[in-house]
Amino acid sequence: MRPVTPLRRLFAALLVVLAPERCGSWHAHAIAGRHLQLVPRTAPCAVLQTDQGLTDAERQSEQVRAALQSLLPGYRQQAEEVEAAVTSKGPVAGTLAAQEASNDAQALAMREELLEEAYEQCRVITAHYAKTFYFGTSFFSEEKRRAVWAVYAWCRRTDDIVDKPRKETVSLRTELAEWKARTKDIWRGVAYDSIDLALVDTVKNYPELSIQPFDDMIKGMVMDIDQNRFETFDDLYLYCYRVAGTVGLMTMPIMGTAKGVSYEQALEPALALGVALQLTNILRDVGEDRVRQRIYIPQEDLRQFGVSEASLLKGVRDEKYVAMLKFQIERARKWYKVAEDGIPMLAEDARLPVRASLDMYSSILDKIEANNYDNFNKRAYTSKFEKLMMIPKSYLKVRAEPSEYD
Repeated sequence: MRPVTPLRRLFAALLVVLAPERCGSWHAHAIAGRHLQLVPRTAPCAVLQTDQGLTDAERQSEQVRAALQSLLPGYRQQAEEVEAAVTSKGPVAGTLAAQEASNDAQALAMREELLEEAYEQCRVITAHYAKTFYFGTSFFSEEKRRAVWAVYAWCRRTDDIVDKPRKETVSLRTELAEWKARTKDIWRGVAYDSIDLALVDTVKNYPELSIQPFDDMIKGMVMDIDQNRFETFDDLYLYCYRVAGTVGLMTMPIMGTAKGVSYEQALEPALALGVALQLTNILRDVGEDRVRQRIYIPQEDLRQFGVSEASLLKGVRDEKYVAMLKFQIERARKWYKVAEDGIPMLAEDARLPVRASLDMYSSILDKIEANNYDNFNKRAYTSKFEKLMMIPKSYLKVRAEPSEYD
């Protein structure tokens, strides 16, 4: 296998921006880093709010880490309970453990053939629906690429459940409940089809990969059914975590960490980047969301700046709205800063895709400012040429800031 040299990583990064983009912004979430069971008002969101003064980065990092550590026991517990339930009853029929216990060489050989086909299907799904992300996976080894493809295929299927046309939300709730049960079976080693089989194998190869972020992403989909307003930023943080931060927890065990860095240490910046990306999406999409009568900006912030729901839904861009939007942009940038500080904690081959993802997505905030804060009528985006120009800069940043953990 050819070594993944720095120049090859840079070349792969250039391919990322030259590829056409599909499926929204999922690729950026996945490269960066979307199931901690977070309780509103206990998460590390309050520390990152822009209130009476700017909190220094060190204090932000310390408080976010403390909040995450308080959540980790619950994060670990669910995976341990699933494992205990399986081991207490013995291998589940049809699983790899059962086949190995039976010494059925033919069944094991057939399984390996099916696995090759399964990962190939995941590759095709990723290449078709997320071309940018697909090229980004060239940064990783073959084993990591296959694992990330399997995770993406699961997320893609979850999105498809939510996005497909239906007459009532009751059926969506039922389908998501069934999908949750099916995902739990994957962690028991049970595959219903070949794509499930790829994720079953990925879970086996990466023991740190917990079921909880997958379960939490499903909960985020349910939140979109029930909720189109958020009273506080703590409430919004929970949503951001579930629909975006969880991707960091899904991919972190696959991307790996630098030598001497624990998985728990790297969780904070991975989670922060997911939240930053989702906050950016929210600010970029205010114009589209108001058409659907959805307001993701916290109600407490609207009141603080004297912006009414009626004026926002009408697209009134006055001084009060601009002041409120500046506040939101500053908050998102603080989350990007926490994420940026964690890049050296990642394995070497994961730093450039994360750095590039951060640089490209955070530039959307600059675009909103350049559009004179008109996110009602002008969609902020970064062109492919601009992305192309960012890649070498991202590469140089990674090279110029070697990890203290290497």
